[in-house]
Amino acid sequence: MLVFLLMLCVLTGGIQKQEVYATSTSDKLRQVQQEKKETEQKKNNAKDNLDDLREEKTGLQSYLNNLNADLADATNELARIEELIEEKNTAIEETQKSLEEAKKKEEEEAKNMELRMQFIYEKGSTAYLDMLFSADSFGEFLTMYKYVEKVTAYDRESLKAYKELKEKIAKEEEELKDDQAGLEVLLEQAKEKKENVETLVKETKENVQDYMAQISEEEKRLMEYEKALLAQENDEAALQRKLEEEKALSALVAQTTMRDLSSIAFGAGDLDMMAAIIECEAGGESYTGKVAVGAVVMNRVKSPLFPDTVAGVIYQNKQFSPVGSGRFAIVLARGANQSCYQAAQEAMAGASPVGNCVFFRTPIPGLTGIQIGGHIFY
Repeated sequence: MLVFLLMLCVLTGGIQKQEVYATSTSDKLRQVQQEKKETEQKKNNAKDNLDDLREEKTGLQSYLNNLNADLADATNELARIEELIEEKNTAIEETQKSLEEAKKKEEEEAKNMELRMQFIYEKGSTAYLDMLFSADSFGEFLTMYKYVEKVTAYDRESLKAYKELKEKIAKEEEELKDDQAGLEVLLEQAKEKKENVETLVKETKENVQDYMAQISEEEKRLMEYEKALLAQENDEAALQRKLEEEKALSALVAQTTMRDLSSIAFGAGDLDMMAAIIECEAGGESYTGKVAVGAVVMNRVKSPLFPDTVAGVIYQNKQFSPVGSGRFAIVLARGANQSCYQAAQEAMAGASPVGNCVFFRTPIPGLTGIQIGGHIFY
């Protein structure tokens, strides 16, 4: 045992001496209550954040619905313009065909006139006169004259009509091409609008999905807080019950007969253990506070409701938290300070500034007893 303590002392020699305090049931209860309060605050924050995320998601979804409607309109508009362009292309093709036919007619009429002009040129300027004066009668002369006049007028009018028709068709073709150019501009604008809306739809969908992921994470976090809160409420209830049990046990100790100090047989290491537990539980307290902690240990040794040795009391399960945490073993290995050894000696000699109290902890509302420094003894 001595070798173990020496090895532990070597291993922990670099550890600075710390002033530590008791972590009693009431301390744990207060800690659990504080943690519960913090968890409730985190839960409320998570809930508020979740509500905000859901509201943002709802707004984005509404915006996305509007964008989808705009996209449908843009798609329909694009289809309508493409249909109009197709109609214009068809009309241009038909106009171009009509123009070609008109050009052919004009060319035919021009050719016919050319033939007639060639005939007159070849026969001379008297060709029509010869034909007129070859008439056998004045009536036949008039008939031939009218015929010549009609042929000449027909040539002039036909040529003029086909020229006008060609000009009209050419003008229509130009107007159609202008319309087509305008529609091409509208088509590009419609395509750009559709692409812009599609980009917005894509970005908004991604934002909605991002918010949904955040909502999912926040919901998980909220469920974790609720689960933790439930566990803390159970811990609080258990600690509250334990505190009530300690109060009841303290009252019961007061009704029992304590063993006489002279009947207690101390072991070789009891003083070291007493000094170590005093330093662990009351290292930062006054000298009287140190003696009071030692007195609690001795009161338990003298009580029939607790173990009857210093070691038995100190190592009793879940009674002194420094024992469970390992701090007690460290202090015991290196040895407690002189003040704690002196307080241990006084307590083991029977000094008790707290009477027969068998519990101590930091003050909490509703807990009464003897207060020395940062501890209530009861």
